Amino acid sequence: MATTGQLTLRSTVAPRLPSATPAYDPSMLDNENNILRLYFSQLDNFTQSLLSSNGGKFLSAPYGAFSDFTSQTTTANTATLMRLSTTDFSNEVSISSSKITVAYAGIYNLQFSVQIQNLDNAPQDMFIWLKQNGVDIVGSTGKIGIPARKSAGVPSHDIKGWNYFLSMNANDYIEIYWSPTIATVTVETYAASGAPTKPSTASVVATLSFVSALPSTQ
Repeated sequence: MATTGQLTLRSTVAPRLPSATPAYDPSMLDNENNILRLYFSQLDNFTQSLLSSNGGKFLSAPYGAFSDFTSQTTTANTATLMRLSTTDFSNEVSISSSKITVAYAGIYNLQFSVQIQNLDNAPQDMFIWLKQNGVDIVGSTGKIGIPARKSAGVPSHDIKGWNYFLSMNANDYIEIYWSPTIATVTVETYAASGAPTKPSTASVVATLSFVSALPSTQ
């Protein structure tokens, strides 16, 4: 049975047709035709409901969208958990203490973007990587070069983002970590501004979307 936003789709069951009689029997043929007619009618109703605007359009899969609107700092060369404090959308994917946790096993697509600034008068580097269930994910580190500040008190700015496919079991969680080469490299949020009017900037935005069931081991 599949549930959509507006209806419940019940799976069909193959009919149990009666055994044939030794002699031709028109009534038995009519009975079999009626059974098959009912079965095919159920199939038609199921597929039409599933593929209509009231069916497939509203089928849901696990997903979560999260963000943070605080400026994040750390000391140089220190592994630091990137904060995610706001749940924007959630369906069987949640956050707690900046851990993105899934309720169901599957292949998931993690996408995130980070607003970075540098107040140092020299170019600096920043590293971002992932942990799954507290363990570093091999190959997940990204090394980012941040330009030197524009002038005294005026930082350089950059925004970086990428995505990963992750194999996750039920109740697994993902964390995003970062480490700069100097404390003046920070993850920043910006207030709304004018000329022209622009909305505020989140320091971190992350989404985790279900892609597929885990590959069968059979």
